[in-house]
Amino acid sequence: MEIIHEKNLGTKQKALRINMNKQIYGSFAEIGAGQDVAANFFKAGGASKTIAKTMSAYDMTFSDAIYGVMENGRYVCEPRLMSMLDHEYGLLIERLGEKRGNDSTFFAFSDTVAALNYHKNNDAHGWMGVRFQLTPHGQYNDIVIHVKMLDNDSILQQQALGVLGVNLMYGCFFYHQDPEVLILSLMDDLAKDRIQIDMIRFEGPDFKHVDNRLMSLNLVKYGFSDIALFGADGKNQQPSEVLFRKHALVLRGRFRPLVNVHLDMLENGRKQFMREPDVDKDKVVVISEITLQGLQKEGSEIDEKDFLDRVDVLCSMGQMVMISNYQEYYKLVAYVSRITKLKMGLIIGYPNLQYIFEEEHYKDLPGGILESFATLFSRNLKLFVYPTYQNNNILNCMRFNPPMHLIDLYRYLIANNKIEDIHHYNETNLGISTNNTLELIKKGENGWEENVPDEVIKMIKDRCLFGFPCVVIPGVPGPANVKEIKE
Repeated sequence: MEIIHEKNLGTKQKALRINMNKQIYGSFAEIGAGQDVAANFFKAGGASKTIAKTMSAYDMTFSDAIYGVMENGRYVCEPRLMSMLDHEYGLLIERLGEKRGNDSTFFAFSDTVAALNYHKNNDAHGWMGVRFQLTPHGQYNDIVIHVKMLDNDSILQQQALGVLGVNLMYGCFFYHQDPEVLILSLMDDLAKDRIQIDMIRFEGPDFKHVDNRLMSLNLVKYGFSDIALFGADGKNQQPSEVLFRKHALVLRGRFRPLVNVHLDMLENGRKQFMREPDVDKDKVVVISEITLQGLQKEGSEIDEKDFLDRVDVLCSMGQMVMISNYQEYYKLVAYVSRITKLKMGLIIGYPNLQYIFEEEHYKDLPGGILESFATLFSRNLKLFVYPTYQNNNILNCMRFNPPMHLIDLYRYLIANNKIEDIHHYNETNLGISTNNTLELIKKGENGWEENVPDEVIKMIKDRCLFGFPCVVIPGVPGPANVKEIKE
């Protein structure tokens, strides 16, 4: 059955429809600025049919007594949210399971939020989640999101959270069959400049078919967030949790496919970054980044299978993967710098150094290239440049010739240790072209294997990735159910 997104349904109408549903029954537990969610259900009318309990353990001592002490000392974090969901849902089943279990689909809504403080100098964000049944006595599902509030007023932030919470509740019970529609509905009655959702996770028996990586990709694709992050295990990560007080070292690429030169860039760039005197080796997070533009085909469409293939390959090599909507490097650096003040490194190829110094990319900025460089290089950042082979010459940053009027600016960056060559590299990798390698893979021709790591070769052949020609042999299961076609 096709699920229709009821875009014109208002917040009060959504809350009232939930209140009028005799099955939906549960608790709201809200810490911090998120207490407008339950208020919306009370204001809609008929809340007694929906709400078993509302509470807010605002004091830290009370919160710890109810939900346990957080080892990290933080109260606005995912572990605190999950302890709230565990506790509140457990109480519902314990106290109401026998009395109402035959006729009710129970839920526990929780959030822990830090809104803008009096001085307006904090990071306003929060965690929000729902644990819910879809059938009486059924197993529960979880939907968890992380949000950033962008309004410059705490009252407006609370109002936005109240709307978001109602949207999430409504989505759980009325859009659960189509998670993509559910995601779109989260921003109903909200402008994108008020709220950002940078992490979402679906779990439970009714979401076994959901790939959370695609759900996070949708957040970026629809403009709800500029960043999505996956760990080496393929699970969604919240960027601020991963990068907080860490050194970020980022390699941008299309990784279609991952080739030996990418690994050489990562390995030697990482070693060089680790030798920086102001880098703590125990706090370095290495990230392989793909831009949204790098995922798009002609017509701005995204091939979801191709996206998952690239993430699978990178994760199989132990890489953390970031999807970003930042075509320009200075925007990526600005984002990361808001999370951590520790030194950041960018591993780039020589062609990317040329790209950075092309002024046409900064026409939309009043200050042009100087404005972008003020953002890029005023941070605690260093570029590590991997050489390239062109016209029988190895080109690196010492051989780079920017436009005449930018030469002094370039020399300043070199002299101030903002740009540096990657000194140790495998020269045989310089002749590798990812485009040529991809064409060989698509044609099933020999020669591409020498450019690709062994683990990736096996994945490409076993799973017919990146257009590798395979034919299914009927009755043969698994990876053996593939036959290479050689021309």
